[in-house]
Amino acid sequence: MPTRLEKTLYRLQAQNACFAWAFEQITGKPGIVFELGLGLGRTYNHMHHHISDRRILAFDRKVGSYPDCTPDEKDIVLGELADTLPRAAEQYRGQVILAHTDIGSFDREQNRRLAQMMSNNLSPALAPGALVMSDLPLSVPETEPLPLPEGARADCYYLYRRV
Repeated sequence: MPTRLEKTLYRLQAQNACFAWAFEQITGKPGIVFELGLGLGRTYNHMHHHISDRRILAFDRKVGSYPDCTPDEKDIVLGELADTLPRAAEQYRGQVILAHTDIGSFDREQNRRLAQMMSNNLSPALAPGALVMSDLPLSVPETEPLPLPEGARADCYYLYRRV
């Protein structure tokens, strides 16, 4: 059984490998990015660095990110995801080429509820061929699970593609 430190390390390695793979996959394809859970802004910063030509909309309850990892105000969607995601999915219907969510915790019941809410609301926003990266297993309609790229341990991250 891995320690919590090892679990964190494995998740970050998987996340990094998945991002590198996803960035290659979306090259040349139009669309915006949803960062569902801004947190401290580390993954937003990583995306902004590697795909700076894309609009990245960051969602969270409140802004708590590092100053150098904070999106422009126009690209922040504040509120509960259960409220903001359905509205944004309609507003940006079919325009999202990459959706990233890293909102899981060590609370299994909360993770189950978050994964269900995300699964129920994300699909309308996804463009054909869009990718979804998640720290939680999802069941997003009209998507199929994908194998993880090399360097990503199973059950640390999940990938899906809009079919």
